[in-house]
Amino acid sequence: MKKVLTLMLAVFTLLAFTAGCGTNTTDASKTAETAPQAKAEKVRIALVLPATVDDLAWCQSMVEGLKAVQKTMGEDKVEVVTSEKLGSAVDAGAAIRQYATQGYDIIIAHGSQYQSVLMDIAKDFPKTTFAYGSGFETAPNIFAYDPQAQDGGYLLGMLAAMTTKSGIVGIVGPVESGDAVKFNSGVQQGVAKGKADVKTRIAYTGSFNDIVGAGNLAKTQMSAGADILTGSSQQAVGAMRAVAENKGKYWLSTDMDQSSVAPDTVLAAQAYNWEKVVTKIIDLRKQGILGGQHLTLTFADGTIELKYNEKLADKIPAEAKAAVEQAKQDIISGKLKVELPKK
Repeated sequence: MKKVLTLMLAVFTLLAFTAGCGTNTTDASKTAETAPQAKAEKVRIALVLPATVDDLAWCQSMVEGLKAVQKTMGEDKVEVVTSEKLGSAVDAGAAIRQYATQGYDIIIAHGSQYQSVLMDIAKDFPKTTFAYGSGFETAPNIFAYDPQAQDGGYLLGMLAAMTTKSGIVGIVGPVESGDAVKFNSGVQQGVAKGKADVKTRIAYTGSFNDIVGAGNLAKTQMSAGADILTGSSQQAVGAMRAVAENKGKYWLSTDMDQSSVAPDTVLAAQAYNWEKVVTKIIDLRKQGILGGQHLTLTFADGTIELKYNEKLADKIPAEAKAAVEQAKQDIISGKLKVELPKK
C-alpha cells in the first residue's frame, strides 16, 4: 500500500510540473506575439511659401525637395503640409504661429522676408524647429539656410559670355536682396571672366512676384540686343516665357532646372538640392539640435548642381563647357572664390 501511494504521488507531481511548464511556455509565446511594436516617430513639417507651389523657381524647388524627402524616408515617416501665396509678413506670421501651436516639428518659412517674423515667434515655441532662407541670422531653434548663388551665377555667366553671338547678356532681377543679388553679382563676374568684351545689362522689377513685369523687362532686354538672359526668384518664369517666344534667344535658369518646360530655350541651370538640406535639418533635430546653425548650399556638398540641357548641347561651344567645368572644380576645391557683392 505504501508503494502504491508513493507511486501515485510521483505521478501527480510530474503532471503538475508538466502542466506548469506548458502554461509558462504558452504565456511567454503569447506575450511575445502580442507585444506592441515600437513605431518610428513621424516628423511633421509645415512649409510656408511666398508664391505658388508650381512657380517653376524658388518655391517649387523646395516643394520638390520635400517630396524627395518623403519618397526617401517614406510618407508614413514624414508628413508635409504647405501654405502658399503668403507674401505678406502678417499673413505668413499667422500661419507659422498656427502650425507651431498645432505641434509641427519643423516649420520652414521659405523666404528671406520671413526672418523677423520667425525671430519673434520662435521664442514662444522653444521645442519647435524653424528654418528660413536665404539668410544667415540664427537662434537656438532657428536654422538659416543660404545658397551660395554667386557660385552658380559665376558659372552661368561664363557660359553666357562664351556662347552669346550678340555680345550682350541680360539679367532680369527681382529685388536687390537675398540670394538674388548674390546670383546677379556672380553672373556679372562670370561674364567678365568668360569674355571681357561681352556686356552685361541688369535691371530690377522691384518685386519677387512680378511675373508680367519680368516678362516685359526681358522683352526690353532682348530689344536692346541681349540674346542670352537669366534671372532669379518666382518671377523668373515670366522672363523665361518671353525668351521662349523669340527664336535664337536663350535662358539660363536658377533655383531649379526649367528645361523640362522650355526644352528649346533653357541652355543650363543652377539647381538647389533641398532634399539634402531638409534631411540634414531632420537629422540634427533627432540629435537634439533644434537650430542655431547657418547652413550653406554649395557645389562641394552637392546641395547645388549645374545641369545642362542635352537637347541644346550643340548650342554650347565645347571650349565654353570645358572652361565652365574647370571653374566649377576650382570653386569646389577652394582655388576659386567668387566675390560676394559689397554691402
